[in-house]
Amino acid sequence: MRLVGALTRYHLELLVRSHAWLPPFLAFALLMVIGVQPGDPLLGGLGFGAGVLVPVSAWYVRAALNAEPPASRACLVAAAGAPRVHLGALLAALTAGLLLAAGEVAALWGLSGAVANTGAGHAPGVGEALTAGLATSVVCVLAGVLAGALGNRPVLLRSPYGILATLGLSAGALVLPGSPANAAVRDLVTAARTGLVAAPWAELLLALALLGLLGAAVAALAGRRPE
Repeated sequence: MRLVGALTRYHLELLVRSHAWLPPFLAFALLMVIGVQPGDPLLGGLGFGAGVLVPVSAWYVRAALNAEPPASRACLVAAAGAPRVHLGALLAALTAGLLLAAGEVAALWGLSGAVANTGAGHAPGVGEALTAGLATSVVCVLAGVLAGALGNRPVLLRSPYGILATLGLSAGALVLPGSPANAAVRDLVTAARTGLVAAPWAELLLALALLGLLGAAVAALAGRRPE
């Protein structure tokens, strides 16, 4: 685990030094500026921001996997093993997505108006709204990292197909009824109208389990499939 942690920090440094973190961040910021206005209800903004995190987190996976030059990656794989190197890249993308999620929730807290746009008697508190929003954002980051892991190497080796697959998987994570991200975002958007807030703990556990199982399988595949 210590080696995986070191590889995660290495890939994070690569993301920062190569500026590969910047295009997904700028895309996220642009979509947030378009979709959320100052004074909008907090819950609605959190739902929109969480949904945008799915494709952005998938983009971070692609950026982390491609930030390292091929020769350097070959040396690293020879020293540490392909599964650990791949897992380190996935964890780096997950870390970047979680940092972005925390910043998104904090920014929306400062910019938004009322917690919910509802005339009902129940007025949710800011604390429970932020808890639900942060949990939903984490679910969406996990779903995005999973989409990126399944849409790139070693599952798909050809770059054009990988881009299309990542986009398709990200869209599926948002629109398919059985998806944890779909359920969490839908509940948050509904809460913006009704004022009835519930943190998506079940969806969070399911997303963690899916990413843990499939992420480990993808990392193991990296050791068996040439890139």
